[in-house]
Amino acid sequence: MSQVFFTADTHFSHSGIIDMSARPFKSVGQMNSALVCAWNSVVGPRDTVWHLGDFAYGPVDEAHGIFKRLNGQKHLLRGNHDKSSIETWAWASVSDMKEIKLDGHRIFLCHYPLAEWPGYFRDSLHLFGHVHGNREVAGLACDVGVDVWGYRPVTLDEIKLRLKRAEKPEPVTVNDRIRGHARQMLEIADRQFEAWERSHLASAIEQTVIQVGNDILAQRTDQLGYVHVDALQPAMDPAGPRM
Repeated sequence: MSQVFFTADTHFSHSGIIDMSARPFKSVGQMNSALVCAWNSVVGPRDTVWHLGDFAYGPVDEAHGIFKRLNGQKHLLRGNHDKSSIETWAWASVSDMKEIKLDGHRIFLCHYPLAEWPGYFRDSLHLFGHVHGNREVAGLACDVGVDVWGYRPVTLDEIKLRLKRAEKPEPVTVNDRIRGHARQMLEIADRQFEAWERSHLASAIEQTVIQVGNDILAQRTDQLGYVHVDALQPAMDPAGPRM
């Protein structure tokens, strides 16, 4: 059964990338051989590979020879180092951006990491390269460059597993923080305090929330510097104070 793989930033024949990305190779020749071996160790002749840009950076003829040694049907998403001449090679497709569907997932492909992409709020995945593992993107986004994947193409299942491991816990809400002695005190007050004591405590809590809340809101300004949220106001008790 054929598989679909994703990769980026191979930079075949680019000597400078060895130092820039701290690649563990002593020469361009060693790097090229290792990348070809890593590619063909996972990709079969009938598999599909989406290469998200910066395929090579060196002599075009040399890069073309490497291209022909790589297994699979290959698609290219142009990177900033991809010369126009490589578009004449036997790519299955060449584009700047591409949206595909795979295993029920909507996937948006681009060489560059995007802040948002089509389907961003509907669980669409965004795969990119370019940054060599040096930048994170919020949401369901993943760098598929070889520098962060052991110098080989990766499958969607591997990407999904990495995204799952990177999931951050849900933020703690204000209600979650009201616990311990504070919550215990409120429970005691409801059971044991006199009416005027409960009212006094409630009023003190309300005033504290209003003061702290207004301190926060006063700092929340829009780009023009204007406060854009109305200040909190104390709730009026129609029965008046019960002291």
